[in-house]
Amino acid sequence: MRRILFASFLALFAVPAFAGEPATLYKDPNCGCCTEYANILKTQGFDVTIKETTSLEALRRMAGVPDKMASCHTMMIGGYVVEGHVPVAAVRKLLAEKPAIRGISLPGMPLGSPGMNGPKEGPFVVYEIGAKDAKSGGPKVFMVE
Repeated sequence: MRRILFASFLALFAVPAFAGEPATLYKDPNCGCCTEYANILKTQGFDVTIKETTSLEALRRMAGVPDKMASCHTMMIGGYVVEGHVPVAAVRKLLAEKPAIRGISLPGMPLGSPGMNGPKEGPFVVYEIGAKDAKSGGPKVFMVE
């Protein structure tokens, strides 16, 4: 009986953080890497709905994503915008810490990032959207993975 209770106790901790967190991922109908990114999030317990659109640029403007932080898809989750192939750890950190920013971005489409084929060529620098670095005045780094 103790083993069953202990196994049940451990199973509680195996549930991914933010399981079931609803997210809407907006992507171009012809982009496959965006679908792959959504699938990765789903395997991590996120509840992702994909919406295809040809108006990503307008959507980004409304969400406050600067052009230099743009990528191939835009996701809305927990009141934040997540732009591009942001690592799952950064999405979890965003939702856990709930900073006073618009969202986060991994600009471009770096090889080896979640949903992108190829080898990782360096660290992924995830930036805050809506915050500036006090020293440089440029975008503030949220996380490096």
